[in-house]
Amino acid sequence: MAQNKAMASKKWVRAAVISVVASVTMAGCSTVNPYTGESQTAKGTGGSIIGALAGAAIGVASSSKHDRGKGALIGAAAGAALGGGIGYYMDVQEAKLRQQLASSGISVTRDGNNIILNMPNEITFGFDQANLNDRAMNALHNVALVAKEYPKTQLNVLGFTDSKGAASYNLRLSQVRADAVGNYLIRQGVNANRVISQGRGEANPIASNSTENGRAQNRRVEIILSPLG
Repeated sequence: MAQNKAMASKKWVRAAVISVVASVTMAGCSTVNPYTGESQTAKGTGGSIIGALAGAAIGVASSSKHDRGKGALIGAAAGAALGGGIGYYMDVQEAKLRQQLASSGISVTRDGNNIILNMPNEITFGFDQANLNDRAMNALHNVALVAKEYPKTQLNVLGFTDSKGAASYNLRLSQVRADAVGNYLIRQGVNANRVISQGRGEANPIASNSTENGRAQNRRVEIILSPLG
């Protein structure tokens, strides 16, 4: 009798973990680096699976005989979230951002627990302009949708320019552009306390300023999503 109960419990745990692990994988446990094209393991996968195992077992033990399946599934899901911690939280957010921005021209990269959205100037602002175009607003609307779903992240909006022109002018222009992006996110419903906008001017080039192609890459706005607290 006791052996049958133990076998049934293992069955529920196994089924719940398989279900939750599959969901975690689909949500972004394997991501693709947009620059290298290589698949990479998401940061919270291991902890999520361990948490799912423990949570499913607890769910079975604390449920009635008729609710063991449901208890195992709920416990596994909760355990996966806790086990993955911040890494899991950022993994799922990253996966949703990749889905929402797939055809926007905005790249999504991961640096530890930070998610970096790179918005090239060609899809955001006209030459020497600081008014967002329609393409940028559509993309930022999708960023805001995800940001509102995951409120435990801060959005650092950084504006950058190339090195042409006076450094002081470029610094002001980068600040105005960063403000334009940050303010649009706030108008879309993102809490203003979560949005920090800063102009960086000519700092941190990602390509050479000696060519037009390089300068075009340096003219950009980055949104860095990082865990709050």
